[in-house]
Amino acid sequence: MKRIVLFLATNLAIMLVLSIFLSILGVDSRSTSGLLIIAAIFGMGGSFISLLLSKKMALRSTNAEVIKQPRNEIEAWLLDTVARQAQMAGIGMPEVAIYHSPEINAFATGAKKNEALVAVSAGLLQNMKRDEVEAVLGHEVSHIANGDMVTLTLIQGVVNTFVIFLARMVAGVISNVVASNSDDGKGLGMIAYMGVVFVLEMCLGIVASIIVAWFSRQREYRADVGGAVLAGRGKMVAALQALKHGPPANLPGELNAFGINGGKSMADLMMSHPPLEKRIAALQAAQV
Repeated sequence: MKRIVLFLATNLAIMLVLSIFLSILGVDSRSTSGLLIIAAIFGMGGSFISLLLSKKMALRSTNAEVIKQPRNEIEAWLLDTVARQAQMAGIGMPEVAIYHSPEINAFATGAKKNEALVAVSAGLLQNMKRDEVEAVLGHEVSHIANGDMVTLTLIQGVVNTFVIFLARMVAGVISNVVASNSDDGKGLGMIAYMGVVFVLEMCLGIVASIIVAWFSRQREYRADVGGAVLAGRGKMVAALQALKHGPPANLPGELNAFGINGGKSMADLMMSHPPLEKRIAALQAAQV
């Protein structure tokens, strides 16, 4: 709860500072260019704040423990494997962490390729063979090498910007029509504006989520291929098959999109990960 309050307070403070700064610069939200600038700042701002805080938030939300000095053979092997794969992928050594959960999952996050985080669940280490874990680590290292966290943030920010911009543009037109055809024009116009913004942001937000989810699914296919390159196709296929028999994924919030196992969704268009059967078929058909 404290983390959520601090996060919201930080966002509100940033929005307030940006609003004052834009007023000083003379940016007029009533103009098309001014509205687009404000939409871009607020649309991109939240996404990049999340990206910059992603490592700390991930560690806190999962209670993951970063391996500083290996305490046993498995921790030493994890560090050695990630170090070797990171070198093969041409990135800096990520931090490696373990979080205590029975789910079979792993994730990678971080704002920079050379300062990222790879975390695996205790359930994954207990239920997967060593070769399969190696492939999962290769999948996550590939996410980092591909810059997937930054790219997904950019796409989320762009769609957020257009949701904010389009909703307010349309709402402005409708509120002006309502105001011009009413005795209490200003009051009804404001009510119409707020109502239209609310409805359009919900509807456009669904479309935006579909776009982001589509990209997320494509990057999973690429990371599977990357894991096959770093660990071997057979190991990667075996790892994906093992995920089919594990408990449902249960990563918190936005981390779900960064886990190797994205769980299930009621709507295929909203899935952050393709079905495991499709991932296995695509990997077997890929040229590795």
